[in-house]
Amino acid sequence: MKLTTKSTSIKDINRQWHLIDVKGKILGRIATQIAGHLIGKSKSYYVPYLDCSDHVVVINSSQIAVTGKKKEQKIYRHYSGFPGGQKEKLYKDVIKNQPERIIRQAVSGMLPKNKLRDSMLRRLYIFPDDNHPYQSKFSQTS
Repeated sequence: MKLTTKSTSIKDINRQWHLIDVKGKILGRIATQIAGHLIGKSKSYYVPYLDCSDHVVVINSSQIAVTGKKKEQKIYRHYSGFPGGQKEKLYKDVIKNQPERIIRQAVSGMLPKNKLRDSMLRRLYIFPDDNHPYQSKFSQTS
């Protein structure tokens, strides 16, 4: 009797939808859960060379919590590559204007640094409140 292991192919990947409400939850802890869904490591057919990720819809991103003094001290930096092109913004300014940027940057840092990162991040949908166009993807049964 010859035993062989079946290799995972793109046809075997089944993508699910996950709705995550981040209202009042800690940024780092929820970002690891989101990254886990995007990587697809909980699936039995996970392989590191394929994008096995699920779709993740994040709501209430403007009400995410951080611990300690991060509200006043955390700095988000962006560098254009040109002299004098470094921009800095505080957490409290970013959460008012671009609350989705905070979650996207935290999750992006937790994903593998390879060619699959962009395709994983394309399946992350972030909304500042609880209104989103993906209501039909989630079943209403409890």
